[in-house]
Parts: sequence; structure tokens; C-alpha cells
Amino acid sequence: MQIEWSRYMARALQLAERGIFTTAPNPNVGCVIVRDGVIVGEGWHRRAGDGHAEVYALADAGERAQGATCYVTLEPCSHTGRTPPCADALIAAGVAQVCVAMQDPNPKVAGVGIKRLREAGITVEEGLMASEAELLNVGFCKRMRTGRPFVRSKLAMSLDGRTAMASGESQWITGAAARQDVQKLRAHSDAIVTGIGTVLADDPALTVRPEGDWYPDNEVVRQPLRVVVDSAGRTPSMAHLFDTDPPVWIATMGTQSAGTTVTLPADEAGNVDLVALMDRLAEAEINEVMIEAGAELNGGLLAAGLIDEIVIYMAPKLMGDGARGLFHLPALTTMAQNIELEIKDIRAVGKDWRITVRPKG
Repeated sequence: MQIEWSRYMARALQLAERGIFTTAPNPNVGCVIVRDGVIVGEGWHRRAGDGHAEVYALADAGERAQGATCYVTLEPCSHTGRTPPCADALIAAGVAQVCVAMQDPNPKVAGVGIKRLREAGITVEEGLMASEAELLNVGFCKRMRTGRPFVRSKLAMSLDGRTAMASGESQWITGAAARQDVQKLRAHSDAIVTGIGTVLADDPALTVRPEGDWYPDNEVVRQPLRVVVDSAGRTPSMAHLFDTDPPVWIATMGTQSAGTTVTLPADEAGNVDLVALMDRLAEAEINEVMIEAGAELNGGLLAAGLIDEIVIYMAPKLMGDGARGLFHLPALTTMAQNIELEIKDIRAVGKDWRITVRPKG
């Protein structure tokens, strides 16, 4: 029985993944309805404001949902938001059993949906493929539990750990396949944060430019919020960041003529308080933040304990010991102070290697 349950939940997770570029700030959720060993309904949450996964699956199943088992990757909601409660829809459809991968970390739900199903006489099983469901919604889960977004730093480096020449020249360290892979990271990020140094040196647009068939058909490309950490308000109004929507945030301590000024306090060093920035982004319902910046900002974020994951694209080339490194961490002076990382994934992307690590603890 456990094998059968896993097969159906795996299908629900596969469906949920179809929404990773379009559902923010909502979580990615998939649902499969099974009756007499046959899948009779499938659905996933497509975009914020649309029906939830259970609604689409129930519509697909119709009367066949009566007495069926529902496999859903996240606890059915129990509150009225943009749509009615999914727990009530399952009860009304007469399903006999609901298998839930994980409880919803949203305090508005947090077990209430499961309780409502059980009170209606529906058998509920919890925890089936919970880790996979959690991984699918790392940003949503972290924001709900901690009040801060999931922060992922993307870096490109040479084999000797260099990100740019001493002059600042950095295009292109990696190949075309790696650069397109970065577009996927951008596409399921809700915000991209960079520093004023990167803006002045490279003048990036930081937009999603999908090529190939990985972005959903018939979907308008969702551009992430762009954020510039600019303590002194030096962002030029003609920067490429301002060529496309949505508005660009300038995180500063003073005034700024370009973009949307987000005034933040200073930290002890007199720079923008990065903890306050992440808190402000969470208030704006940002689940996942991608950092595309230089060693100074990356070092500050890492030292503050704000980076959850680092994705490094390593190119098979050498740039020399005069070139720039990944993180500016002057406080580290002994081996005992090193920041230990855990490797989560290594794989080839074109001619380069993508290494995914997370700080231990």
C-alpha cells in the first residue's frame, strides 16, 4: 500500500512543480484523486488568484471523487482568501480519505484544515514524502515560519575561485548552458538583489529571458522585483534595471532619485542593514530571493547569517591570484573561524559545473 501511496504522491509533486514560475506568493501545490486504483482527477495551483490544486482536481474527477482518496502535497486550506477553503470543497465532494504530504506552515492553516477534514469523518494520513514537498516550497515555508525569505546566492567562478578580473571584467566566465540555467533560477525567484557596485560596473538588467521549452506555454514571463543595495543613493536613473517592469527598489539610508526608494536603517558599519532589508522583503510577500552581486554584498550577507543556499557555476579556466574572490570576509583570520558548508548537489551544466551548497547549521 505504501508503494501505491508514494506513486500517487510523486505524481502530485510532479504536478505541483508546474507552477514554480507562476504561483508566487502562494505555494506550489499538486493534487491527485484516486478511486479503485485509478487516477480520476488531477490538478495543480497555476497562479495566485486562481483555483487551488484541489479545486482543479475535483473538477477533473467530477462525481468520481465520491469515496475516493485525495493525494495533496500541502494541507488543504481552511480559510477564505482569494478562493474558498479547499477543505470544505473536499468534504462537499465526499472523498473518503486525504493523504497530505506536509502540514501548511501558514499560521492561518497550520493543522486546521486537517482537523476540519477529520471532524467531517474523512481519514487523513500525514507526512507522505514530506521532505520532497518541503523542498518544493522552501521560500514559502521559511517566510511563514521565520518571517524572512529564503536567500539563494548565485555565483560564477573560475576553477581557482575567481569571479572577476582585478579590473572588474567578468563577462563571460561560464558558458551559454550555465547562463541559461541561471535564467531558470531567476524565473522562480521573487526578487533579485544586487549591489550598487555591480550596477555601476556591469549595468545589468537582471531580467528573466527564457529560451527553450522550460517556461510554461501561454504564460507571460513573471519578472522578479529587482533590488539594489545602495547606501549612498548612487544608482543612475538611466540604468538598464529601469527598462522593464516591475519597479526597482533602491535600498538606501537616504534619498534616491531613481526607482522606488526603500529607506532602511544603517548597520554598525554604516551600511544598509541587510537584516532589515530581508524583513522588508518578507513583508512584501517575497518567498525566494536571489543574490547576484559581488564579494562585498555576498560577504555581508553570509557574515550576517542571511544566506540559505549558494549556487556556484564553476568554469574550467584559471584567472590568476590577482582576480576577485567570491566573498569579502575580512573577519575570518584563522581556520577555526571558517564557515563550513554542506554540498547538496553537483552536476555538469554544459561545459561547466554547478555546485549547490548550504551553510551548516
